[in-house]
Amino acid sequence: MSRERNILLEIDHLRIDAATDNGKGVPIVKDISFTVERGNVVALIGESGSGKTTIGLSTLGYTKPGLHVAGGHVRLEGEDILRMDPVSLRKLRGRRVAYLAQSAAATFNPAIKIGKQVKESAVLHGVLTRDEANERAGKLYRALELPEPDRIGNRYPHQVSGGQLQRVMAAMALLGKPDLLVLDEPTTALDVTTQIEVLQAFKKVIKEEKAAAIYISHDLSVVAQIANYVIVVYAGEIMEMGTVEQIINNPKHEYTRRLMCAVRPPPRADMGNATSDDHMRDVPALQTRKIVAGYGKKADGSLAVEVLSDIDITVEHGHAVGIIGESGCGKSTLARVVAGLTPSRSGQTLLDGVELPRALNERHRGDLRKVQLISQMADTALNPKQRIDEILGRPVELFLGLKGSEKRRKVMELLKLVELPVEFAGRYPEELSGGQKQRINLARGLAADPEVLLCDEVISSLDSIVGDNIIRLLKGLRKKIGVSFVFISHDLSTVASFADEIVVLYAGRVAEKGPVSKVLSPPSHPYTRLLIASVPQMRIGWIEEVMESRTAQAGIARVVTFSKEGCPFFVRCPLGIPNTCDKVVPPERHCGNNHFLYCHRKISFLKEDASERVKVKKSDRIRMA
Repeated sequence: MSRERNILLEIDHLRIDAATDNGKGVPIVKDISFTVERGNVVALIGESGSGKTTIGLSTLGYTKPGLHVAGGHVRLEGEDILRMDPVSLRKLRGRRVAYLAQSAAATFNPAIKIGKQVKESAVLHGVLTRDEANERAGKLYRALELPEPDRIGNRYPHQVSGGQLQRVMAAMALLGKPDLLVLDEPTTALDVTTQIEVLQAFKKVIKEEKAAAIYISHDLSVVAQIANYVIVVYAGEIMEMGTVEQIINNPKHEYTRRLMCAVRPPPRADMGNATSDDHMRDVPALQTRKIVAGYGKKADGSLAVEVLSDIDITVEHGHAVGIIGESGCGKSTLARVVAGLTPSRSGQTLLDGVELPRALNERHRGDLRKVQLISQMADTALNPKQRIDEILGRPVELFLGLKGSEKRRKVMELLKLVELPVEFAGRYPEELSGGQKQRINLARGLAADPEVLLCDEVISSLDSIVGDNIIRLLKGLRKKIGVSFVFISHDLSTVASFADEIVVLYAGRVAEKGPVSKVLSPPSHPYTRLLIASVPQMRIGWIEEVMESRTAQAGIARVVTFSKEGCPFFVRCPLGIPNTCDKVVPPERHCGNNHFLYCHRKISFLKEDASERVKVKKSDRIRMA
């Protein structure tokens, strides 16, 4: 794969086993060998549980609880990491080898400010002085397009969105200028526009600093943009390996072709199935009316930060409404308002036509059962000290009143429902992969037999194959029992295939909403276009190509800024009208068929401009003046 003089890392016949009660080891990683050359990115791809993260962690001389190295070598510039003493390993970790985890929430200490955690390793290892660390951290915050880069270090982890925390974690990994980066699903929690920026930042730093990276992912579209070599892993074994061109354009192994078939195509209006109205009632399952919400209070009693402004959504029984938008646009805040976790400042939330109290502690148990929130971060949602049967059994007992054998039977049904072995009931969360933990998170939400599920990025940590299975499961629940969904995601293809309607949020306001077929065919609002244009495609060079387009040049590399004056998207909009869009709140424009745009441009102009873009794309003239 590489010339010996350029090899930074060599993994040689690595074997890792899991301990069992009878003392016999069960192979988890089976005789893995590959090399990583300086300046290169080697991608490990495969389904959840295939051993990708276990291989990546071995480069830090670490194995998860219950696992042990059974044989082989992991050499960093000739030095075997697996045979280092504890003192040498401490010097290695974070200094020469940096690990960027899949879950930012599990990485950060909630009681310590972000800035201190970002700089701690580099200062502790003597790589940078405190002043140098402060300066480099500021540069990385700006390069990663974090909001208020001069102040974000003074915040605590819970005070930023999931996508922003993932970018902060990237800054922490890059701060010490490591030789090897182990990137474990680093863009999973990021929206599509931020993902482009983070990928570019990684490519730039690896090239400029002559580092190398192992990129762990299940997303071949992302891998095509950053990797030089690809290793396909299944059940701890290498199925296929080669250059990214070979794997993407001419895969040999059946499993590789299966992974490629599971890659979600770019979002289209015709991706979903026709939704049944069998469960429709006289009133919607869920409505929000003029919701205003935010955080903190000023001296006059008004909100210090207004995150949502006049949000109206309607979800019919057995239907799904997709909420899309970038990190920090207010998607998760909307879910928390509906769930009662973040009381709204004003407006109404109605369940089956009856207004719900704003605060969680004022709601009845029946209301709590009917509306269940499935959070984005399974690591923070699952109690690490409880077994899976305890985690699932608690809501079964609380909401359904089941105990003893009936409760155990229901727990087993839930595990089967999310396609996990019933043997997982006795495990702890730390013994599961990221994707498996998210399925437990989903099973807990289903344990209450809810009427409305608030799904906040529920498949963001799942590989494409498992994610598709979960979507099929959710579709089946809609059809069978009429459960309704508010489906929050930055995966536009999944939203297009699952939702009946789409609400596009930007900076706490609705930019566009309507049926999927109207919002996506073709997209009219400039912000909706930016989101769709940023969805990675499985072809090499896509990221460089899309960054040359007019839409991307105007909208990428910009921070989401909340503003009560004018349209908050003005600073990123290629169609913005000076002295109008930046001064006056955009009007509501009714496009027919329950489709609404909030834009100063007339509908005829937007549709004509969208049509011209389609023509340009078809004629392969990518760049527009």
